[in-house]
Amino acid sequence: MSFENFIAGRYLKAKRKEKFISLISILSIFGIAIGVTALIAVMAVMTGAEADFRSKILGVESHLTILHAGGRLNNDPELIKTISETKGVNNVTPYISNQVMIRTSKRVKGIILRGIDPSVSSTFIKDIKKESLVKKLDGKGASAGIILGEELAKSLNVIDGDKLYIISPQGMLLPIGHSPSIRRFIVKGTFTTGMNEYDSSLAYINLENAQSFFGLGNKVNAIGVWVDEINDVEKVKSDIFKKISFPYWSRDWKQRNSSLFAALKLEKVAMNIILILIVIVAAFNIASTLIMMVMDKTKDIAILKTMGANTSSIRRIFIAQGMVIGLLGTLSGVVLGIITCYLLKNYLHIDLPKAYPFTTLPVKLELFDILSVALSSIAISFLSTLYPSYQASKQNPVEAIRYG
Repeated sequence: MSFENFIAGRYLKAKRKEKFISLISILSIFGIAIGVTALIAVMAVMTGAEADFRSKILGVESHLTILHAGGRLNNDPELIKTISETKGVNNVTPYISNQVMIRTSKRVKGIILRGIDPSVSSTFIKDIKKESLVKKLDGKGASAGIILGEELAKSLNVIDGDKLYIISPQGMLLPIGHSPSIRRFIVKGTFTTGMNEYDSSLAYINLENAQSFFGLGNKVNAIGVWVDEINDVEKVKSDIFKKISFPYWSRDWKQRNSSLFAALKLEKVAMNIILILIVIVAAFNIASTLIMMVMDKTKDIAILKTMGANTSSIRRIFIAQGMVIGLLGTLSGVVLGIITCYLLKNYLHIDLPKAYPFTTLPVKLELFDILSVALSSIAISFLSTLYPSYQASKQNPVEAIRYG
């Protein structure tokens, strides 16, 4: 152990007349610990919320959507095969998605109607197995099946077996004028994604029935692409468009939901800035502690300098003293933060209003978040020691002994 660390350790042990300085040191440790705990807990909740949003959105949306500049594209097996053979692609399926009106005997509502191939599109509806999905969406004409979002079914007050009508405003042009398309469907099931936006406005029918209803022939609106790793979607998209080109274009899940994830990121940054102020306030206490210690130890500093200690050694003594306080507070905060996250995730279930897509606080603790908080706290603690240690190193030993 160097003599600087030895002396710093002795200074941290309170004597009778230094109890007040020691109390401020303890308060500094508590302040940093509370700030670090709050930061880790908030970052875990925000990271969990982002992950939860992403998983639920990707439960009903494809990772990458291939579109056509003309608005419609042929359901071409060769095109689908070309996309499927791209490295990193997990699943490919064409689909139709349009806005329509849905009518029951008592209610009318605007929804998004999707036509899918149930034999290959089970990725669209996670909570229904493929075999069951094929059975639910079978039938043609008046016996065609439709699956509704759970909240949509509740708002329409329908159950399995009820009949309803789908109305497309696009319709068709007849000699008597424009006429909307109307077709009857039978409710054959519901699904839930956990996000009210989808559960209250989304319905699925068979792709063939959708093509017939919208008069698209063999055309579709888009081709959905799922990849093995969602963070590699940009690379997969680039590889796909080395094989196909204009008039095809694409949008990935990040682009489709850019506003949502940008808002979550901004909120996370804002919360971090607010909470890190707690650590900065605690760091001011460290500076106050060291300044009072410098004033109290003026004679000691003078004696050390006359014995041969240089200015850098004096500076290191007080930096070490402040860093011990900062490290103790940071370590305590990290431990408390991890414990808090564990309790929030497993025991302290906080119920949230239905407006949120999750019923309890989503908690996802990541090593990067812990390290970033801990390093930030240590850096702030270090900065708070610079001025007091500099002032201590500037002490004139002759004047300190004369006037101390």
